Amino acid sequence: MASGETATAITSTIPQLPNHKVKIKKPGQRSCNEKNEKGKFCGGHLKRWFYAADVLEQECGDVEKAWGAGAEVYRCEFCKTLYLPSPEDARGMNVAGPGQYSIFGFVVPPKDEKAKDEKKA
Repeated sequence: MASGETATAITSTIPQLPNHKVKIKKPGQRSCNEKNEKGKFCGGHLKRWFYAADVLEQECGDVEKAWGAGAEVYRCEFCKTLYLPSPEDARGMNVAGPGQYSIFGFVVPPKDEKAKDEKKA
């Protein structure tokens, strides 16, 4: 697999902003994979960034001009690298990930609203 070529092709198609470094999240990625000048990973948590409410971003305005007012953007808490969501990630999934199945072999069914009403009556 030529992952180096694919990664280079993908990063070259991402529109870079003048004041921000932009990357695409990998499926399930929750921490920053940007390397510093010494070659160490940043490792900061990626948090959903509501740039329209950010005072410093309002002065700059790059992100809103590029993607509009309500785009889904994540930002590293340390190095401030911006991450766009992966097109491979499933929509509607919890930000923390898909979770795990029980090691005991059973799954708790979701609560039914009708069953609650019947118990009350």
